[in-house]
Amino acid sequence: MKNQYEVFQYIGVPVTTDDSGKYVIKRDDSGEFKLHSWRTGKHTKGKPKGIGQIFITENNMLVAVVKSIPVKFKDRHDYTPLQRFTSEFLDEQLVSEAQTKLSL
Repeated sequence: MKNQYEVFQYIGVPVTTDDSGKYVIKRDDSGEFKLHSWRTGKHTKGKPKGIGQIFITENNMLVAVVKSIPVKFKDRHDYTPLQRFTSEFLDEQLVSEAQTKLSL
């Protein structure tokens, strides 16, 4: 179809920066974190480059990609669209730690 575009679901972990400016997983008061889901949209800026890449949600939250999954175009409204991809990446060790939550 004419106006269709490729849609991917991105399971990600919210991140923040530490005192030295490095990206770290955003944790709650008990040290835990949760994974959440977003998707590319028609107006998503930037290009996805891989696992660990940081993107910005429409609520300006920083999130690192933990896993990407293709989504059928007709199912795209089941997920919240993301705003844009950045050129920044989360450290591989932290990505691996976040990926352990995928199997839970």
